Amino acid sequence: MAALSEVTKILEVEEKDIEIISTRPPKPIEIVEYRPEWPAKFAEVEGRIRQALGDRAIVVEHVGSTSVPGLAAKDVIDIDLVVADPADEASYVPDLQAAGFQFILREPVWYQHRFFHLDEPYTNLHVFGSDSPELVRHRLFRDWLREHEDDRDRYTQVKREAAQVTSAAGERVQAYNNRKEPVLREILRRVFEAHGLSSSSI
Repeated sequence: MAALSEVTKILEVEEKDIEIISTRPPKPIEIVEYRPEWPAKFAEVEGRIRQALGDRAIVVEHVGSTSVPGLAAKDVIDIDLVVADPADEASYVPDLQAAGFQFILREPVWYQHRFFHLDEPYTNLHVFGSDSPELVRHRLFRDWLREHEDDRDRYTQVKREAAQVTSAAGERVQAYNNRKEPVLREILRRVFEAHGLSSSSI
């Protein structure tokens, strides 16, 4: 479990620290209304992961915007997968690849993060160890948006605006993420303060 001080400190990543393994075709940045089938799509991918890894898949959790009922989102299932040691790639990467997941990148300095893609259902799979503070932030943010309609609406608004500007400029998804980041951090500050955590570092 991550220390509370680490949960409230956002670790920035430099491009030089990202190791690209492969690439995928860019997906148009389009925000759609919440779709009731998203939980079933997550369950389908979860089953594929658990069949591939068995008890090596310590946690498989639906996170991101498609995990929040009522929240408009890109039609992308985001999943956090917890394994014993993300750096021990031989213990899980070949089996995920055999199950159809494409190994996209590794970020050893950012919580030993590994990132995979599945084409159908379109999925972003994030691999972390159990002590990663990013796991906690994902859960806190998801659960807060599930319970707070005002912030859910605010986040929807900034996502639509960011998607429109990014698409019009012909930019990629990282530009979209950068545009919505200030509002995301604003909401995270409220989340941390509601849980009695210092948020001075975000």
